[in-house]
Amino acid sequence: MIKYALRPTLAVALLLGIAFSACNKTDANKVPDKTNLKKKQVTIAFDSSEIEHVHIDTALYDTLQLHLVHGKPNAKWPVKSYPLPGAILPFNRVVAYYGNFYSKGMGILGELPTEEMLNKLQAEARNWEAADPTIPVVPALHYIAVTAQRSPGAGAKYRLRMPDHQIEKALELAKSINAIVFLDVQIGHSSLQEELPALEHFLKLPQVHLGIDPEYSMKGGEIPCAKIGTYDAADINYASAYLAGLVKKFELPPKILVVHRFTRDMVTNYKQIALRPEVQIVMNMDGFGFPAKKISSYEIAISTEPIQFAGFKLFYKNDKLTAPYRLMTPKEVLNLFPSPVYIQYQ
Repeated sequence: MIKYALRPTLAVALLLGIAFSACNKTDANKVPDKTNLKKKQVTIAFDSSEIEHVHIDTALYDTLQLHLVHGKPNAKWPVKSYPLPGAILPFNRVVAYYGNFYSKGMGILGELPTEEMLNKLQAEARNWEAADPTIPVVPALHYIAVTAQRSPGAGAKYRLRMPDHQIEKALELAKSINAIVFLDVQIGHSSLQEELPALEHFLKLPQVHLGIDPEYSMKGGEIPCAKIGTYDAADINYASAYLAGLVKKFELPPKILVVHRFTRDMVTNYKQIALRPEVQIVMNMDGFGFPAKKISSYEIAISTEPIQFAGFKLFYKNDKLTAPYRLMTPKEVLNLFPSPVYIQYQ
């Protein structure tokens, strides 16, 4: 029987009167010539007037896509879909820290003092660039802006929106290290149609991208964390179309849309997911466990159902709960097929 890597328990935190969701789940037991590749380090724009509108280097794009499949393309990978100018992927690899500032249990963002966290993130970024010097690394803060809740809350939506000042904190911290920002949405009983417009004043900024989490999309009305939720292609297409609309309206570089996934059922009808030049979709394997389990989950949920780009999540604590009690190394992760272009730490 196939065992999937699972997400960690989210600790309950009561800070400033805010209660966070706790999910109590158990752990289910020919290569391109790199010397000729040009590096294209992204320059983060914090205002749309700073964006350089240049043509996409399709030759470099193709070469880097070949690099990500270790020079061995097949019928599924790489996925060929050229973005608009200013795209981050695959010209750069994103290394992100995930979490919420109100909770030490939801990820590394809230666990460490600010300066220590930023220094650690930058050190991790250097580690990944050393592991694959072909692709420059862009650091990121992946902030949970809407958290799923076990209680109904206002409007009986089983979700809690973070105050603007906390998102602004993420933006300021990211700017201090020339990083980008992801706002992550856990909808509970709400919907993307309701939650994304509420974040538009942040999503319209050029350095802000989006993450959506099917695990907490409770289409059957269940309490979040009682079971694993799901998104259909229609949900992902809505999010992608919404971001594409912002890119066109505000003349932005392409947005990145990260979709969390660690089982097939979390995303249905994947072949119907639309690709757009304004949006780069990353399917991110975010289950925890020992290396063999994580690799198996990656192959099942990511490799076999290609969307556009692949991501991989590492857990500083939960990946070490069972033998061999260690994180996978950058080299081990980069050896996956395809090689992930988005790396997330919790």
